[in-house]
Amino acid sequence: MDITLVILYSYLMGSIPFGLIYAKIAGLGDIRNIGSGNIGATNVLRTGNKQVAAYTLLSDIAKGSIAVLITNKFFSEYSLLSFLIVYLGHIFPVWLKFKGGKGVATFIGGILITNYILGLVFLITWGLIAKIFKISSLSAIIAFIVTLVITFVFYDFNLTLLMFFFTVFSIYTHRDNIKRIISGDESKIKTK
Repeated sequence: MDITLVILYSYLMGSIPFGLIYAKIAGLGDIRNIGSGNIGATNVLRTGNKQVAAYTLLSDIAKGSIAVLITNKFFSEYSLLSFLIVYLGHIFPVWLKFKGGKGVATFIGGILITNYILGLVFLITWGLIAKIFKISSLSAIIAFIVTLVITFVFYDFNLTLLMFFFTVFSIYTHRDNIKRIISGDESKIKTK
C-alpha cells in the first residue's frame, strides 16, 4: 500500500505542468506552440518573459524537492523511487497526453534533497558549461554525465544506478537538441 501511495503522489506532483499554466495565466498563449514546444523554463524564457520563466523554474524544482521530502519523512525506504517517479511525472504528464518537459529542473529539486553534494556538482557543472557555451541543453547533458561519474566513484550502487538512468534518459529527452547542437542550430541562452 505504501509503495502505491508513493508512486501516486510522486507522479501527480511531477505531472503538474507549471510552465504551461503560468504561460497561460500571463497571457503568453500555449507554450507548446512556442520555440521548442517544451513546457519547461528554458522554453518559457523564449517568450521573453523572465519572470514567468523564473516562476516555472522554481516551481519545477520545488515539486521535485517536495515529493522527495514527503517520502523521506513518511516512507524513507522509497525515497529513490519517489525521486524517479516525480521526474518521470514531469516528462510524461497524464494531463498532456504524456508529452511533458525534459525534467532537468525537477531532477535538480530531487537531487538537492537526495544528496545535496551531487546537487551542487550538477549545478556547478551546468553553470560552468552554460557560461562557456551558452547552450542550456548541452549544459544539462554534460552536468548529468559529470554527476554520474562522481556518483559512481563516491556513492553506492543504488544511487549510481538511479543516476545512470537519469543520464541515459536525459540524453534521450534531449535527442532533438543534440541534433541541433551537432548542426549548429541549437538556441543559445539569452542573458539580456
